[in-house]
This record gives sequence, structure tokens and C-alpha cells, in this order.
Amino acid sequence: MSKVDPPNLVFSLSFLLFACPVGILVVMAQSSRGTVPVKVGVVLNLTSAIWKMRLSSFNMGVSDFYASHANHTTRLVIHARDSNGDVVGAAAAALDLIKNEVQAIVGPETSKQANFMIGLGDRARVPIISFSAKSPSLTSLRSPYFFRTAKNDSAQVKAISAIVQAFGWREAVPIYVANEFGEGIIPYLTDALQEVDTRIPYRSPIPQLATDDQIVAELNKLMKMRTRVFIVHMSASLGCQLFAKAKEVGMMDKGYVWIMTDGITNSIDSLDSSAFDSMQGVLGVRTYVPNTKELENFTMRWKTQFQKENATILNPELDVIGLWAYDSAFALAMAVEQIGGNGNFSFKYVNVSGSSSTDLETIGINQNGPQLARALSNQKFKGLAGDFRLVDGQLQTSILEILNANGSGRKRIGFWTQKNGLGKMLDPTNRTSYSTSNTSLEPIIWPGDSVDPPKGWEIPIKGKKLQIGIPMKNDDFVNVTYDPITKQTKNVTGYSIDVFKAALVELPYPVPCDFISFGLPNGTSTGTYNDFVYQVSIGKFDAAVGDITIRANRSLYVDFTLPYTESGVSMVVPIKDGRRKDAWVFLKPLTWDLWLTTGCFFIFIGFAVWVLEHRINEDFRGPPHHQIGTSFWFSFSTMVFARKERVVSNLARFVVIVWCFVVLILTQSYTGSLASLLTVQQLQPAVNDVNQILKNKQNVAYLESSFVYGILKQLGFDDRNLKTYKSPEELHELFTNKSGNGGIAAAFDETPYLKPFLAKYCDKYTMVEPTFKTNGFAFAFPKDSPIVGDFSRAILKVTEGKKIKDIEDKWFKANESICPESKKMSSASLGLDSFWGLFLIAGLASTLALIIFVAMFLHSNMHFLKGSDPNASKWKRIQLLFGIFDQKDLSSHTFRKSGGSSPNTNCPPTPFSYYTNGSTTQDSPEHSPDAQVTQPTQHTVHYDHQLTFPSPPSSPYNSDHQSNFIFQVHDDHDFNRDGAETTN
Repeated sequence: MSKVDPPNLVFSLSFLLFACPVGILVVMAQSSRGTVPVKVGVVLNLTSAIWKMRLSSFNMGVSDFYASHANHTTRLVIHARDSNGDVVGAAAAALDLIKNEVQAIVGPETSKQANFMIGLGDRARVPIISFSAKSPSLTSLRSPYFFRTAKNDSAQVKAISAIVQAFGWREAVPIYVANEFGEGIIPYLTDALQEVDTRIPYRSPIPQLATDDQIVAELNKLMKMRTRVFIVHMSASLGCQLFAKAKEVGMMDKGYVWIMTDGITNSIDSLDSSAFDSMQGVLGVRTYVPNTKELENFTMRWKTQFQKENATILNPELDVIGLWAYDSAFALAMAVEQIGGNGNFSFKYVNVSGSSSTDLETIGINQNGPQLARALSNQKFKGLAGDFRLVDGQLQTSILEILNANGSGRKRIGFWTQKNGLGKMLDPTNRTSYSTSNTSLEPIIWPGDSVDPPKGWEIPIKGKKLQIGIPMKNDDFVNVTYDPITKQTKNVTGYSIDVFKAALVELPYPVPCDFISFGLPNGTSTGTYNDFVYQVSIGKFDAAVGDITIRANRSLYVDFTLPYTESGVSMVVPIKDGRRKDAWVFLKPLTWDLWLTTGCFFIFIGFAVWVLEHRINEDFRGPPHHQIGTSFWFSFSTMVFARKERVVSNLARFVVIVWCFVVLILTQSYTGSLASLLTVQQLQPAVNDVNQILKNKQNVAYLESSFVYGILKQLGFDDRNLKTYKSPEELHELFTNKSGNGGIAAAFDETPYLKPFLAKYCDKYTMVEPTFKTNGFAFAFPKDSPIVGDFSRAILKVTEGKKIKDIEDKWFKANESICPESKKMSSASLGLDSFWGLFLIAGLASTLALIIFVAMFLHSNMHFLKGSDPNASKWKRIQLLFGIFDQKDLSSHTFRKSGGSSPNTNCPPTPFSYYTNGSTTQDSPEHSPDAQVTQPTQHTVHYDHQLTFPSPPSSPYNSDHQSNFIFQVHDDHDFNRDGAETTN
């Protein structure tokens, strides 16, 4: 293509539009010399008002670009073609433009049109630029000549899943147009919802040209489902039709959730009032466009220009796609200018011979196509719709705004970004963590003018009632009354049924239901409990109610509520009267550790009292064997409070008072426990250990068809020692026959099943360890059913309150006349755990008294150690202290009153004496207390070494004179204080 230089050609810088039956030709030029015209094709639906608006925005973008870049050497020449809104028309228009050697084609408005045009562009190396084809499926084509200047639909699925996660909705149903635009987003939406643990139970495709009747039929189908969260992805025109019919059938009432993708939200500002009224409470997601002065100025100019040229179109509103069209014009003009005069704006043709050649084979190849594609990929600028940046031919957007249709307008309730998630405001620093909390959004007005977030599901009242399956049986858990004539269930009662009905009352919404028995027409069961539970997964029952144990294999195809019974498999054995009749029964009231502790404390208390009384009480003096016997006698006699020895020390009295209190508590407790063992009936299990049963190879029983059989096999029971039963009466009969006569020694079953049996035979059997862990009884619902959470919370309310006790008493309460509480109780031996506090008090009191005594003793006799021989060893000094401790404390009031002897003893005095050189009282049985000693008297203590020390400063040893203590060594020689030997 050669350059053209029309002389003195002047064009107005304002928008020029020339219309003709086959298309539109817009020529933009400049009065300057040397510009290069570059052909660009546009393929849009020119009969549609909305597409006229978008084409107008694109043309204004070209005009504004060259108005601000008058010195550029290239000019875009726009060749517009009408697609007539279908794929064939768009393909024909694109082929015609390529034959006219356009350098690029802008505008296949739909993904389906773009899919075919991309192939033409690749063949002719002509870039295809679309600002409205958003289907993610186009990304998989990976064409180097396809540029999408619009947001990919898959970019909004993360925002939608964040909203679903924020409100905790577990299910959502997509409603989408049944074409490439609608179906392209579904795989990405499914993956995004799965990441937040939300499942899609159903997909609702709507034909692009659906009638009102077709839409109503599909909505009625959705109303019969429990899911109330719908994600709508379709064009604005079809969306308005859908919401109008949804309002008519009552699906815009309280409890419903509607979330629109940008297919509708982008056009929400241009909807008429009637269409907007049918969308009250709906949420919408769309690309966020910052409100700038440039945008306000452009919008004002565009509206003025468009109204002049299209006076019949009232109140035109330009959406974000129109802004993308404007930015696309800037990007294309900049790319063309970059290659400028260096570009070869021409086509190369390949000669095709033969009459069979087609139009596709005769099209040329754009010589400048690769350069133009590279230039487009590198465009980066700030456009009216935000930052313009292409990565792999795709416009990058990271901010979405969330709208709420309310009243006469829409309200922005928050934003979503890739880094920060949901937020009321944009965080330009991107420092906040990713949020999926509904508190990150402004208050929302939901359908039905509700301010409370819908729970996302509800029982379809307008549909059928819930079909609740129950096992065909007759016991305390499920009791089915079957009418053989009508072959219908007449009445259903039982413990499990009462718990289920009580939970229904606690639900925050009504749940109508019918009980359907799992059985044959003759009233018998049709399979095992596994078969029964499986009926829920295949849709025969909406739930399974009964004595259903939570098992791992069953949880693979159903969801269980929280258990409503205690869990575990226990062992039941006969009971016997455990009253002791052996000769050693008197030892049973106390445990061995309590006996041992009591004996040790008797010895310790006797020792403590002896230490405290030895120096001042003649009752605790005398030969060693006499002192030991007296100490033990005194301590143990406190049990019967029959001691005759006096206690004269205040410290000893304190110890004895505390110990007597401890002994009183022990004796009273012992008496009561022994009386109970000998007189009260004690019901105790005949067998306590399952290993004993295994060792003796005794028979045991389990409920027929129960999984307990597997547990017994794991324990090591042989099949010949296993028996089954069907009712409590059969189990009682097996116990009556004994193990040797075809009966059993024990039975194993789940704890809930054992309650009615023990209630009936409470005076004959009892439940003992071991308890094997199980998960209890629960109700089964379909996998991922949203009602499971609400029902589990309802069960908690029942089991934590008084209702469960009333239900248990109704079905399992024991007969008090047969099983009085006195017979049920079994007295255990008293242990140290119950009395360690008493022993702690006694021990601390005795220890404290001993510490005080030792401190006082050392303080009053410290002068002996200070005045002893410096060469004496520590052991000799300790021996000295023990020697002093063994003597009488004549300063005690007991000796001053009694003259040194006790009237309560016939024991000789302790062999310890002293002599003085002064006037002092002689402490001797041969002298009167009033007699005065005029001659020194010497008493000898036999010891094995000499120690000398001064006399104490006060009586009783000496007041004005010095005393001389003499310790005799083994050779019977004495040493005086000067070390001189004396003879006895």
C-alpha cells in the first residue's frame, strides 16, 4: 500500500460517521502532510442500540487519540461491517474485510463469533481485537493474533466463591445461557466453589431464545429443590426475562439468594424501572472502574454526541464494555504508530490454480501482521476503564466491585481483589490479609426486604414431604405397627423416633415428613442396616432414622448427624451378692496403702511424743525396752482412748490432740465401712475380665446381624463359643442356661441396646468393662446435605436439656421395686485418697513440734559445745548432745514439784549424776528435798572419752560456783576438769 498525500485536505477533529447499507466508513485524517492511512475493520451488530453505543465509543477513542497526537504519521481508517448478530454474518463480514486488506479487525461481540474469526485472523495474520467476547474457552485457542481487551469471565469466579464462603452456603445452582458464553464459565465456577467446600447439585441451562413458559418450567423445578442460592450468568436481556418470571413464581421472596455475573451487572445502570424492580435484593459482580475527571468529561461529551446522532435512543448509558472499546481504539492507534512508516501495510497473495479454489484459499497474508501483534502486546497505559495491560493477549484486571440492587438504584457493598479478598474499602497498600468474612461487606438488603442473611437452603414446602426411612422392627428403639390390609405403616414409636421428633421441634423451620418403613409387603425387613442406609444415597429415602450406628463404611455414601446416644460396645455379665464372709473381712474396709500409712503414722506419733516427753516425764524414761514399749503403747492406745500415761509437754499435747482427731475420723470410717460390708447386699459382677472368659473358653452372645461379631473375632473368640440373640428375653434365657449347658457367661452389645435389657433385669445383670469405642446412634442424610448441621444442633439441644431424660425414662427406666438403689450400690474399700489431707495435717503438726523442741534444746545447751575440748570431733560433740538429751531436765516444773521422780513409775532413776563444790540441792532418792549438801557428792556417767566444759550460768547446775562433769572411760578411770586422773 503506497502513501497518499491529499493536498490541502482538511477534516474536522470532531466525530464523523458515514452510514451506508453495507457498512460504515470513517476516515480520520489530518491537515498535515505525509500521514499514512491504515485500514482497520469493525464487525458489530449495527442494528442494536447497545452496540451502536459501543461503536460510537470506539470511534470517539480514535478521534480523541489523534486530537491529542496530531504529530503522529499514521491514521486509522475505519471500515465497519454489520454482523447482523449471528455467526454467519460476522464470518462473512470478516472475510470481506480481509479481502479489503484491513490490518486488524475489531469487535466480534460474542465468543461464538470470535471463535470463527480467530481462525481467519490466524490464516491471514490479521490481529483480531475483541472488547466483549469474554468466554474462558477462547483462551484455549492460544492464537498469537487474538487480543481480548475485555475481562475474562473466569476472573470473577473467585469473587463469587468468596461471597458464597463468607455466608457459609454449602450449595449453589448456576443458571446460565445455553451457549458458548454461558457454558464457558461453568468449569471455572465449579472449581472455585469446590475450593470453598460448596457443591453444585444441579445446573440449569436456559436457551438463548427461551420462552416465558420454558423459564417458568425450569424455575418450578428449582423450587422443588432445597438449594436457594442461584448464580446467574447470561446476557442482560435474558436476565431481565428470568428475574421477571422468578418474581412471578415467588422466588424473589425471603430466603432466596441471587448472584449475577457481570453479564447482567455491567448493564444494570441502563435497565428500565420494571426490570430493576424484579431484581430487588440481588447481588451483582462487575469490573470496578475508578471515577476520574477524564471519565466524567468523556461521558458528558459522548452522551451529547450520541444523542445528536441517535435522537430516537433515550437516556443512553455506556457500560464498561464501551469503555473497553474506547481503550482498545487507543491501544490499536498506538500500536500502528509504533510500526509507523517502517510497516509494510500490504498483503501477499499465493497463486491458487484450478476452478475448485474458494474464498478462503484466495485471501492474502498480511505482511505487517506479526509486527502489529507484537506492538499490541506491549501496550501499557492508563485508560478510562483503568490500567490497560495485556498478558498473553488478555487484559488484566484485579479489582471487582460487588453491588446490591435495592430500591430504585444499586448500592456498592464492597470490593474484591486477588490479594485482599472482600473489603468495604480498597486497600491501596495491599497490607491486609485475604478476607472471606461477611463483615467485610456493607449491610445487604436481601430478597423479600430481609436484612438477615439467608441460610441458603430450605425444605421445599411446595414440593413433596421428606420421605423418612425407618427399619422394620419392634423394640424399644423403633416400634413399627404395620397394617397387613393396606400394606402401610400405621404407627411408629420408639426411643429413636421420639428423639427424632424432639429434634424436629428444635429446628428453626418446619420440616414436613412421612415415615416409610424399609420392609417387604408382609411386614418383614428387606436387608441389613447397611442396605437400609444405602437407600438414602440412591435417593429412595431423604433420611434414615432409627438405631443406626455411625460406621466408617456407611459414612462413605451418607452424612451422619451428631450421635444422640452414648457410644461404645460393653459387656454384660450376671451379678452376685458380694458380701464378705471370709475370716479376713475386717481388713477389707481399708486399702493396703491406707493400712500401711496408718501404721507408719502410729509409729511416727509415738516417736514424736517420746522425744517431747523423755526429759521431763518419768513415764517415758527407764530402760530402752521400757521406753520403746511405752511409746508404742501410748500411740496405739489412742485408737480406744485408753492411755494412762500423762503428757506434760505443751508441744506433745498439741501433737496428741491433732492425732486423736485423725484417729477418730479413721475409726468412725472403718466402723461404717465394715458394717456395710457385713450387712448391706453388694451386687457385684460374676466376671470382671474378658480374658478370663477366653481362658476358660466360655460362651458369649451378641445381637444377631450386629457388627459386634467382628469385634469378638478380633478378641480371639472361636465361632463355636459365639451365640446370637434377637430380643432381651432370648438373652436372659441364654444367661439362665449357664455356659456349660448351652448358655453364656457374658454378652457383648452396644451400650444403647443394653439399657432396655438392664432396665428389665437390673437385679440380675450388670454392665462391666471393657468398653470398645464406637460412635453411637445417629440419623443419616444424603451426602453434603445442608440439613445435617441444623439437625445436629437440634440434637444437641435435645440431649443437653431435660427432654432426653424424659425420653429415656419413658423407654428405659428400671423398676424401682425390683432394683432399689441400695441393691445397686457396691461399697468399695476406703483408700488413702480420701484421708491424705488428715495425715498431712498430723505430719505437719508433729514435725513442727519436733522442730521447735530441737531448736529450744540446742539453744539452752549451746554453751556445752562452745566450752568443750577444741580437739573434739563433730561426732563426739553430737554424742555429747545425745548424752545431755538422755538426762532429766531438772528445770522442768514436773521435777521441782515431785522431787525428781514420778509417782506413776517404779523404774529406777537414770544413771546420771553430778557433783558441786557449793551449796545446792541433792537430787537423790536417799535425801530429802529440803536437805542441804555440805560435802561434794560425785555421780558418774560411764562414757568412753573426756570432755570438760564450764557450768551453765544458772540453776539447776550452779549459780555461784563451778560444776565438774566427769565422764568415765572403759578402764574405770575418771578425769577431772583439769585432766588429772582420779580413782573411783
